[in-house]
Amino acid sequence: MLSRQRNLISSYLVNRWTVIAFLILSGYVFAQVESDCTYKGIKLYGRVRVVDTFNRADLKVRFVKSYADIRVRLVDSFANSCGRWRYVDSFEDFTIIIVDSFEDVRVKIVNSFEGVE
Repeated sequence: MLSRQRNLISSYLVNRWTVIAFLILSGYVFAQVESDCTYKGIKLYGRVRVVDTFNRADLKVRFVKSYADIRVRLVDSFANSCGRWRYVDSFEDFTIIIVDSFEDVRVKIVNSFEGVE
C-alpha cells in the first residue's frame, strides 16, 4: 500500500515537472515578436541582407505558409513600416540567414496586410 502511494506521488511530481519544463522552454522555442514589430531589439522592417553564415546573421528566419510570427511584404522602396522588407547588398538595417529549423522568426511572404500576427 505504501509503495503504491509513493508511485502515485512520484508520477504526479514527474508530470508536474514535465509541464513546468514545457512552459519554461516554450518561451525559447516560440518566437517572441513584440507588438512594436521587434525581435530582441531588432526592428523587423527596413533594408535586409541575406547572408550565408550564422556568425554574420542577426536573425535566423524560416519561411512558412502558415503559423507565421510576422507577415512580410517585399518592396522596392519605402520599407519603413512593420513587415516591409527591402532586399539589399549593402547598408542593411539587419541581416538574416534562411534556415529549415531552429529559427528565431517564422515569416510568411504576403502581397498585402503585412505586419505582426
